[in-house]
Amino acid sequence: MKLVEPPSCSSPSTIVFIGRNRCGQWIAQEQHGLYGGLFVSRAQAIKYALFENGQHPETIVELPSEIELDMARSPSATISQRAA
Repeated sequence: MKLVEPPSCSSPSTIVFIGRNRCGQWIAQEQHGLYGGLFVSRAQAIKYALFENGQHPETIVELPSEIELDMARSPSATISQRAA
């Protein structure tokens, strides 16, 4: 019998944050700023996040506070959050 690790253990996945910005638009952004986008709906933000992260829903985190898309920051920076 061959042992197989689950996908979440065999491929390193990064966290993708989703949430709304101060204008109510949906944001999806990888934790290190490697990719991200602005979306009309939550469903589209999740669809994009799943596509970009290799179909790993366990690595998508919906934030309760506002987030802003920041594509100009360095990949080592953390995502910008604002208290609601």
